[in-house]
Amino acid sequence: MDGEQAKSGWELFKERLKHSYRFVIMTDDTFEEVRAYRLTLLNAYIFVTSVLVVVTIAVVSLIAFTPLRKYVPGYGSVPEDTAILNLYSELEDMEKELDAYRSYSESFRKMLVGEVQTEEEVPPVDVSYYDSLAAASVPVSEAEEELRQEAELEQVGEVARSGRITNFPVREVPLEQMYFTSPLSGEVAAGFMPDKSHYGVDILAPKNTAIKAAMDGYVFFSDWTLETGNTIGIQHTNNVITFYKHNSSLLKKAGNFVRAGEGVAIIGNTGELTNGPHLHFELWHKGKPVNPVEYVKF
Repeated sequence: MDGEQAKSGWELFKERLKHSYRFVIMTDDTFEEVRAYRLTLLNAYIFVTSVLVVVTIAVVSLIAFTPLRKYVPGYGSVPEDTAILNLYSELEDMEKELDAYRSYSESFRKMLVGEVQTEEEVPPVDVSYYDSLAAASVPVSEAEEELRQEAELEQVGEVARSGRITNFPVREVPLEQMYFTSPLSGEVAAGFMPDKSHYGVDILAPKNTAIKAAMDGYVFFSDWTLETGNTIGIQHTNNVITFYKHNSSLLKKAGNFVRAGEGVAIIGNTGELTNGPHLHFELWHKGKPVNPVEYVKF
């Protein structure tokens, strides 16, 4: 009996699904039939389901393949977050490199302008020699003095060793085999005395004499300093750099390429560490100052 009732109920449901209904659209005033549709519950179910499926597919596609997916929490955020983190990491690395370059440039600038403490200014405990007041009356040991001088030389020597100023290829050529053009012809008034922080030679010449580049190279420094006046520095091949100090005027700017024998400055008497028109010329090789007289004929 129960089976027959269940069967009759299922048959009744199928009959209802297939039962036809007439859907009529009429005007409200005249009850005139405008349009009529013949429907079944099965057709209506299929139609509604199809519409929902199409709308769902359209919405999902719109979100998945358009920028709208950015507004869905958690959708597609992992790759983008990874890219953002990578950008932040690269930015931090660039900031560190920039800070290191600024620190290096500032240290090198101090070396050029003569902002280096003397023996009396070196602190007794901290050998970094930056606190001149603390060591004004305290003697400095020979080891500390050697360390200070090595630090001074290292600041300038790093330019020649790194090759970061120019694109010159590194060539291992003995300095004796290199040819240097004399910056100018004149009398050597003061020789090479590295123990007294005099890392070059002083050459006397008439007023307004042009100073020439000793070799082909790129100007990496061209500016005025307190102690050495108008100063110009040139990077050459084979890890060689030259300095020309106390000039009355500079003829080249940083970044200029100069040929050997080309005028780069005019002899002068600028800066505090001078007592007459002359050229202070320095020659550095592989980060160390060398005696210019041994390689250049003045």
